[in-house]
Order: sequence, then structure tokens, then C-alpha cells
Amino acid sequence: MKPAFDELWPGTRFLAGNGAFPLGTDSVLLADFARGSGRIRRVADLGCGGGVLTVLLLQKFPQSTAFGIEIQPAAAEQCRGNLELNDLFDRAEIVTGDLRSRENLPEAGSFDLVVSNPPYFPSGSGYTAPEAERAEARDERSCTLADVCKAAAYLTRWGGTFAVVHRPERLSELCCALTKVGLEPKRLRMAASKIGAAPSLILLEARRGGKPGLTIEPTLALYDADGTDSAESRRIYHLE
Repeated sequence: MKPAFDELWPGTRFLAGNGAFPLGTDSVLLADFARGSGRIRRVADLGCGGGVLTVLLLQKFPQSTAFGIEIQPAAAEQCRGNLELNDLFDRAEIVTGDLRSRENLPEAGSFDLVVSNPPYFPSGSGYTAPEAERAEARDERSCTLADVCKAAAYLTRWGGTFAVVHRPERLSELCCALTKVGLEPKRLRMAASKIGAAPSLILLEARRGGKPGLTIEPTLALYDADGTDSAESRRIYHLE
């Protein structure tokens, strides 16, 4: 029996189930937002989970290779399966391990673009998912926001970029953590359900060795006032 999968759009499929965090809007938006500087040859995905972001970035940058690290063995295995499902297995290396340990990471400064869709909530901050795998991906049980930024700074080449998706209420903390490790916030975009609504996600790009100066882009509205998909959502999800 062939494994079940979900099709994001024609030609891009992801294995269903297996306990990994499900396919979500945040990784899709981050893959669209991330652009790096210059030609992107090497991409690193910190906490790659089931591999949604890794797959989308390899498709976006067809000349690139990818490195992913994931602490949960089942999620890392699902990432490998998703790469194989999308004919990308030969272009990626997925390591099961802790991103806080340098021995699990490639050579310092060897990536043009580093990305992460990290846990959003401090450990013990409130409600958590009942399943252990999803709780690990949701809460900072295995790594903090500072840990992710530190690993990103270690891997990003001089002039390279780190792109991350997170929650709006942690924007100040995120910017402080980035500047502390030498990643200068350069580009910010907020995502909301519709124009006029409070943002539910932030997309932030930082540059290794960048000069101060932050560009704030127009808010990304996922839906129009009548509840239908916005033109930008249709573009991102290949609905046009």
C-alpha cells in the first residue's frame, strides 16, 4: 500500500501523519518570504520537522542543496520521506540531533540562507499540545529562541541571511536575540487574516554583518474582506 499524502499544490506533496507537526501556513509563508542575498547555493533549516520548509526552498532555489537538523527522530524520518516523495532526496542532508551542539552542525559560515520555523512558546507558558511530538515542536522544550539565533549565526556566511517566522508578541525578544549574535534585522513583514486585523505571524530576515536599518513591508493579508483568498494568497499557494 502506498503511503497517504497531502498535495499542497500540483507537484508538491507531503506525507500525512506520522506524528510530525502538520502542514501549516507558517512554513509556506516563510518559504515565499525567504530570498537571501545573491545566488543561493546552500540552505540550512533549523528544526526542520517534517521537511515542509526544506522541500519548498529546494524547489524555490533549484541550484541549491540543503541541510536540515531535527531533534525528533520520527519527524526527521518524515522529512527524509518528503524529500524522496518530491524527488529531492539527493539534494539534502538531514541530521537527527540537537542544534545546540556544534558537533551536529556543518562548518561555520557555510550557508547562504538559514531558515527556521521554531517553537513559538516558552516552556511552561500555558496550554500545550497533548501529543509529545507536537508539544516538542510548539514549546521551547529542546531549544529556546536564543538557541536558534545562536545556531543561525554560526552557520550563516558573512553577508548571508537568516529568515524566521514567529509570533508578533515576541518580536522585541527576537530582534534582541538576533543582534546579540551578530545578525542584523533587515526586513520585516507581518501576516494577518485580513487587512485591519491584528497580525498573527511575523516574518523577519536578518543579515550576518548587516548595517542597522529595518525595512517594514506591507502586511500580508491572507483573505479579502469577503472571506475569499486574497490575490497574494492565491499567488503563494499557486491558485492562479
